[in-house]
Amino acid sequence: MSSQNLQGKVALVTGGSRSIGAAIAKRLAGDGAAVAITYHGSPEKAAAVVDAIKAEGGRALAIRADAGDAAAVRAAVVGTVKTFGGIDILVNNAGIALGGPIDEITEADYNRMIAVNVTGVFVATQEAVRNMKAGGRVIHIGSSMVRYAAFPTASLYTLTKGAVAGFNRSLVRDLGPRGITVNTVHPGPTDTDMNPDGGPVSKIVGPGMAIGRYGKPDEIASVVAYLSSPEAAFVTGADIVADGGFTA
Repeated sequence: MSSQNLQGKVALVTGGSRSIGAAIAKRLAGDGAAVAITYHGSPEKAAAVVDAIKAEGGRALAIRADAGDAAAVRAAVVGTVKTFGGIDILVNNAGIALGGPIDEITEADYNRMIAVNVTGVFVATQEAVRNMKAGGRVIHIGSSMVRYAAFPTASLYTLTKGAVAGFNRSLVRDLGPRGITVNTVHPGPTDTDMNPDGGPVSKIVGPGMAIGRYGKPDEIASVVAYLSSPEAAFVTGADIVADGGFTA
């Protein structure tokens, strides 16, 4: 289901070229928002998302920006504001998963994960809220791993998503008086390029899914759409788990 309750709004979805990010971008556009997405290594997929939105009569823009490059992230926010005249909704979706046993994780992998999953989130948020008015929305995409680490070798990934959850809870105190809400959506096992249904991780976590299946990107996008809407004006500082009962 989609509506037009985001008419006149501008959204930026980082990492919006595929999987959950692409589903979010299309859903917000379907609800009436002008949508910018960032991408890094998949220009064809980014163009496909933009084309799909425009084919439905929406406005969309793809911006090449490595989520681990603070200057590029900041420029993407600035470019969104310049193109569409402002920013009302920021979805910090871009993320990567590098892992391994704790004693084998390299410093390079650690630095890359922090740059993308933590610093990129901070910089995008900082630049976006400089341009947001009352009614603005900041939405982070976290992970159900912060509640239940279902398998080994994910300590670094979980560290970064835990940092985002903590950032979310504190940020509400800064932005609440300005009428800007801040929330985190924690997807459980979801069929994405990074963690496909039927892939190696699904064989481990699949039996723990209370509803007997992986989530779909569109189902995560629906939660983001609600948090972006006027109906969610009183929801802030929330950690919303959308995981099919995996961590129940």
